Amino acid sequence: MVRRIFPWLLLPMGITSLYLAFVVAPPEATMADRQRIMYFHVASAWNAYLSFLVVFVASIAYLRTGARRWDRTAFCSAELGVFFTSIALVSGMVWGRSVWGKWWVWEPRLTTTLLLWFIYVGYLLLRATGEGDERRARMAAGLGVIGFVDVPIVHMSVKWWNSYHPYVIGLTKVDMVPMMVVALVAAVLTFTVFYVYMLDLRLHMEHLRERTQILKENLLQGGMR
Repeated sequence: MVRRIFPWLLLPMGITSLYLAFVVAPPEATMADRQRIMYFHVASAWNAYLSFLVVFVASIAYLRTGARRWDRTAFCSAELGVFFTSIALVSGMVWGRSVWGKWWVWEPRLTTTLLLWFIYVGYLLLRATGEGDERRARMAAGLGVIGFVDVPIVHMSVKWWNSYHPYVIGLTKVDMVPMMVVALVAAVLTFTVFYVYMLDLRLHMEHLRERTQILKENLLQGGMR
């Protein structure tokens, strides 16, 4: 159902998000139009959090049950998490260059986000190079659980240490005019729908890949007899 319905949702949602972000929402008082990248930067960061939360939950479920579907879910969501974290880092660098005059500053949120990216790239590399399917999956699940510790650290880093980023808990604390909030919510929802759609698509592709691999192995075993 997701693969049938969500593509039709994404087109109007994407167009609406772009219209709200670039036409309806007013420029910010200090940063002017440079602030508009925030809508997509925040949306990608939120979905990175969501992706790694799914990895965390699915990894725990796999370690407890050994069910292949949980391992598959964690793997596919980790791929998407790295994708969204990459967008957040790149868009943050572009935004930082326009506002701070530097592409990169070793401040808490940027540093912890970069660490998060490395953790889950390492997760994907472990999945690609580990020995033995079950052993590799269990080692990756352990990393998926431990690595999630960095997500709350990323979020709270602006409160715990001196940071260029503002500390924000919810939209009620955001100092933005209503249409900016609407544009931000629209962007977050659009990216979230995209995440759900891509996760469902990747799970389907991974399931087909595994079935194909099993069929190949069965054919090889049959040919050896």
